[in-house]
Amino acid sequence: MNSKKLLLAKPRGFCAGVDRAIDVVNLALQIYKGPIYVRKEIVHNHHVVESFKKKGVIFVEDLDEVPDGATVIFSAHGISPEVRTMAASKWLKVIDATCPLVTKVHQEAIRFAKQGLSIILVGHDGHDEVIGTMGEAPDSIRLVGSPEEVESLQVPDPEKVGIITQTTLSMDDTKEIIEALKRRFPTLVAPSKDDICYATQNRQTAVKILAKEADLILVIGSENSSNSYRLKEVAESAGAKAYLIEDVNEIDPAWFNGIECIGITAGASAPEHLVQEVLNYFQAKGVEAIEEIEVIKEEVSFALPPELARDLTQHKTN
Repeated sequence: MNSKKLLLAKPRGFCAGVDRAIDVVNLALQIYKGPIYVRKEIVHNHHVVESFKKKGVIFVEDLDEVPDGATVIFSAHGISPEVRTMAASKWLKVIDATCPLVTKVHQEAIRFAKQGLSIILVGHDGHDEVIGTMGEAPDSIRLVGSPEEVESLQVPDPEKVGIITQTTLSMDDTKEIIEALKRRFPTLVAPSKDDICYATQNRQTAVKILAKEADLILVIGSENSSNSYRLKEVAESAGAKAYLIEDVNEIDPAWFNGIECIGITAGASAPEHLVQEVLNYFQAKGVEAIEEIEVIKEEVSFALPPELARDLTQHKTN
């Protein structure tokens, strides 16, 4: 295997929203008396969730599993107003780790609903982010996942339609759906800025560039990570073979028969140590030609949730 070449995508792995969500849980463990509860997976990565379980964090599907008065963290994917109401009724100490870019989409949904628009949400049915967003205006939002679904859409007034988007989708697939919506609803109202997050776009752009040279691309990420799965699809659309793997243990050496150049990337919720373990695997096989291709420099960061920042300041002064 020593004749093979490895290309590492950059950017890859954690985005600013995931960094923030993980920081939130780590700081909560320091500041608050346990146990700390997290509603849903804090981010969609098995290794991240398991590492927090080892630190004593308790993950729950619903708030009825959380004792009254306990501390609970909302995941990066966002929640509906109904969940906030339930948290208040149980007197929970709430730390909201929702990604600010997801919060932006929620705010767009609220604004469009107030304007009396029928809202088309482009996204995947059942995804945590979609469930939370739809909860902001359940009577106004219709979910669409493909161009074909656009044709059967029924709205009260075709001239009063707005569009919002799940943040972790494929840019190419979303473009097709938006074009279909514009044909169907020429007066379609869109947000001033694209809803697909910068990190999702950057990682997809990097994969397209890798696919120009790599015959096969490994995407490191969990099966339930939407942005990771989209990276696999983008790689395949660009002409490369692609596999989504949880970690190095899922690699099948037979994949690389006849493959000269291998690309490696990671979804926005995949830790960098998983990338390094895959890199170590190839180095142990004698691969020496390794090149990192930086497509875009990311310098985005998000502030901590205000409730946590306040408590952190008090904790440091005590």
